[in-house]
Amino acid sequence: MNEEYDVIVLGTGLTECILSGIMSVKGKKVLHMDRNSYYGGESASITPLEDLYKRFNIPPEAMGNGRDWNVDLIPKFLMANGQLVRMLLITEVTRYLDFKVIEGSYVYKKGSIYKVPSTETEALGSSLMGLFEKRRFRKFLAFLSNFDEKDPKTMEGVDPNKTTMREVYKKFDLGQDVMDFTGHSLALYRTDEYLDQPCLDSINRIKLYSESLARYGKSPYLYPLYGLGELPQGFARLSAIYGGIYMLNKPIEEIIMENGKVVGVKSEGEIARCKQLICDPSYIMDRVSKVGQVIRVICIMNHPIKSTSDINSCQIIIPQNQVNRKHDIYVCMISYAHNVAAKGKYVAIVSTTVETSDPEKELKPALDLLEPIEQKFVSTSDQYAPTDMGEESQIFISRSYDATTHFETTCDDIKDIFKRMTGTDFDFGDINRKQNDIFGDAE
Repeated sequence: MNEEYDVIVLGTGLTECILSGIMSVKGKKVLHMDRNSYYGGESASITPLEDLYKRFNIPPEAMGNGRDWNVDLIPKFLMANGQLVRMLLITEVTRYLDFKVIEGSYVYKKGSIYKVPSTETEALGSSLMGLFEKRRFRKFLAFLSNFDEKDPKTMEGVDPNKTTMREVYKKFDLGQDVMDFTGHSLALYRTDEYLDQPCLDSINRIKLYSESLARYGKSPYLYPLYGLGELPQGFARLSAIYGGIYMLNKPIEEIIMENGKVVGVKSEGEIARCKQLICDPSYIMDRVSKVGQVIRVICIMNHPIKSTSDINSCQIIIPQNQVNRKHDIYVCMISYAHNVAAKGKYVAIVSTTVETSDPEKELKPALDLLEPIEQKFVSTSDQYAPTDMGEESQIFISRSYDATTHFETTCDDIKDIFKRMTGTDFDFGDINRKQNDIFGDAE
């Protein structure tokens, strides 16, 4: 360990493992350490089930074979056409993983859930809207699918950098309910702040949803068999193939600074020197600030969610307007079909950004949809963002995982850290594996 590295990475969360993989592919000498005995940090999948009970200080109950369970601490799906899937494909980490399509996407309206219509055909058959509203929504979808920011002819008088999304809804005469499910279930915004911002970001988000949906048909979301903990491990394997060194169970005693700049990390009396450091907030709390809280409730059930046609995986979004909140509530459900639970069992994880002093009560509308629940595991996590952006110190700290149910914000953070570390924009082409570089995969 007493060596010089280009980059030391602390923590094996997904953000850290992807950056470690990318830096290794780019020829950097990387040392990656974690104080825990398992991969994944905050974004781990816990197995066996007994470990989950232990983690939450709840007396364990037998639910089939404990080793059949891989329970995510942070619930997220992958957008089929999103940035994380692109990173997985280009780095060929896909060869270590198997994915399943999530079978349905639903939205909450006045106490019931409805399938999210995202194609013109689905819009016409949806019970979310009346007949005239359907026609207007169909025109709106047609406008979005033709929209090309480089071709003014497709814009129908909309200026993507000036016209607000509220004005676009008004142009198509769309009512509040349609605005709710479009903004929150298609564009996947967590609040309504987007309404008064230029519409380009919203249009691109809805197009991402539609393109992701078009790839597999049932929903725009993918999920890895054996849980999300497989993702950081896949990128860790990529880093190792390119010479990255991994050490778990390594207590970090000190981050060593000289003249305001990081020069190394001390662990178990040894010092590894480095030029740059990447870490999650838990390793360097004096350089981050709290920016909010997320509550997550892991629910174990022996049945699928009502009104979803008994499918074994889905997402439900409860738009904030429907329950008089500022932030949406999310439900991600997966099951034994994804090798994350014992036969006949389902895992639904409910999450939102905390707004009151009684966070669990905030989730009541979502928890009511899941009854009966066999076991609940409740956690409230502080969210942190770096106060030190690393220019002087060369310490690059990731942001805590937010309440969104996909990885787009995580990928934005990875691209932002990459740019601050290297001074250049993140280019997907840069992380392409060379054909003759796959020598480590020959087993």
